Amino acid sequence: LKKKTEDLKRERQLAEDLLHQMLPKSVAKQLRKHQKVEAENYDQVTIFFSDIVGFTSIAASCTPLEVVEMLNNLYVCFDSRIESYDVYKVETIGDAYMVVSGLPERNGSRHADEIAKMSLDLVAAVAQVVIPHMPAGRLQLRAGIHTGPCVAGVVGYKMPRYCLFGDTVNTASRMESTSLPQKIHISSATYDALLTDGAYEIELRGEIEVKGKGKMKTYWLLGNKNYSVQN
Repeated sequence: LKKKTEDLKRERQLAEDLLHQMLPKSVAKQLRKHQKVEAENYDQVTIFFSDIVGFTSIAASCTPLEVVEMLNNLYVCFDSRIESYDVYKVETIGDAYMVVSGLPERNGSRHADEIAKMSLDLVAAVAQVVIPHMPAGRLQLRAGIHTGPCVAGVVGYKMPRYCLFGDTVNTASRMESTSLPQKIHISSATYDALLTDGAYEIELRGEIEVKGKGKMKTYWLLGNKNYSVQN
């Protein structure tokens, strides 16, 4: 009986760990109690989007299994690194990687700093990811960041997902799509949020045309003077 109880505890822990990888702990706790998870409004968060440069052509030149292995290598690398920061991975869709800071747990004004440090780390890390079927090749990342308000909540019943909604999400995605290989493209809002401690090396990109937004003044995030990127 004691052994069966221990086995049951172990299985329950494994199930909880898996659940917490798919949903925030606070949300999972409410769902386990059959409580309705109310959507929550956040005044300020910072959202990061990235994707792989030339992913379509890379995927076209290899088998589906090789694509899965390549993305798995990349995301295992990213997932292990983002644990060092106060961020929450929202989802991966194909080669797109989405991370947020400032929710579900609020962290004051630290969200832009946490995402900025993380993004510098990931852009440095991607060059070390091996493509199994292309040993000589190296992946390149295109990244974008925006800061602003958003709403977060759980949608769906069969496969509930924790999703973010609002213009901040769309703008962060636009920052990524208008970025360049191995560059971190940030909005004016994120630039202003990072100015507080003067720790970042930032370069003005200028005004660019952003679909659905018109002209936007944007910047390149180049580095952090006080932060050594992990190897």
